[in-house]
Amino acid sequence: MGSYAAAGVDLSLGDRASRILYEAAQKTWKIRQDRLGEVLVPFDDFSGLRAIDVSGLPQGTWMMLGFDGVGTKVEVAERMNQHDTIAFDLLAMVCDDAVIRGAEPVLVGSILDVSRLAQRSPARGEFLEQIRQIAHGYTAAALEAEVAIVNGELAEMGSRVQGYSDFSYNWGAAVLWFGHQDRMLTGKKVQPGESIIALAEEGFRSNGLSLVRRTLEEHYGEHWHETRWQGTLLGQGVLAPSRIYTRAIVEMTGGYTQTPTAQVHAAAHITGGGIPEKLARALRPSGCGAHLEAPLPPPPLMLHCQELARISDKEAYKTWHMGHGMLIITPQPGPVLEIAQKHRIPAQLIGQTTQEKGIHIRSQGCQSPHSLLSFFEEHR
Repeated sequence: MGSYAAAGVDLSLGDRASRILYEAAQKTWKIRQDRLGEVLVPFDDFSGLRAIDVSGLPQGTWMMLGFDGVGTKVEVAERMNQHDTIAFDLLAMVCDDAVIRGAEPVLVGSILDVSRLAQRSPARGEFLEQIRQIAHGYTAAALEAEVAIVNGELAEMGSRVQGYSDFSYNWGAAVLWFGHQDRMLTGKKVQPGESIIALAEEGFRSNGLSLVRRTLEEHYGEHWHETRWQGTLLGQGVLAPSRIYTRAIVEMTGGYTQTPTAQVHAAAHITGGGIPEKLARALRPSGCGAHLEAPLPPPPLMLHCQELARISDKEAYKTWHMGHGMLIITPQPGPVLEIAQKHRIPAQLIGQTTQEKGIHIRSQGCQSPHSLLSFFEEHR
């Protein structure tokens, strides 16, 4: 007689894994206590109702959902069998996308699709320890972003999810954010001559990882992650968690519940497309361009991958963040730099906006250092 277990899904094990994630989510609810986004639980049950009260929000309140995922960085976690940092990448992708709009992220929900929760041979054990690592990172990342997690959704997908190990997974999330209509960062206020502040990123974040993995495998072999480079394993270097800039940016803009402490006219979260695409998008409403004469240095491992793959500097800046996780456009750089320092985020004035369109970057890449790279938007 057929059964769900015979098809590779153990309902009991799935419930135990889901409960680990649910209990991790519960620990984050106190983060939003007595604030917008406080999680209300009419009855505390594993699959019970959870909600927030928005009945008292004033006119002009904006609310929106944002969606993203970790992408192929999960394969690096699978290679290293280390899963306690991947939530920082997940929350950075969704929460840092929210704050560039002047919003304040308050709630996050996710769906974790795993290949299986037990190894193919029952005698070889379960993957609950990996789930516990994921859950531990989830609560730590939520605290860093000051958001509450509302669920612990998990699905065992069998061969529909494949990766480096028996325990392979995909992870995506949604963020709920709130903002004031008159505080939203549209980019329309940007004027020529304003300062562009870069907030540093020392790791890869979650973009351009397919090129990183292919490059390292071609040069170091299938088990590239076990190779030591500059005193650490390559796998550890690539897995380094993303910085979460949310708290710092919300302090600058005021988000929804705070008073602004800096004058921010636009912001760019440097993910897929790099500085040329993301900064150009932030500047498009104003018609301004940008000249970045003093950009931050790229992480050494990023430069190493660029050198190995013989990637031009121009292509590298379009593929990776090259050391810049977030760019802030402001007429008053002092407060922005002070707040970044308060949150222990390395920051630097790297350039200014210009009357002329186009993004011009004094390269810090390894192929043509100090040359001026120019990027112009294609017709859209």
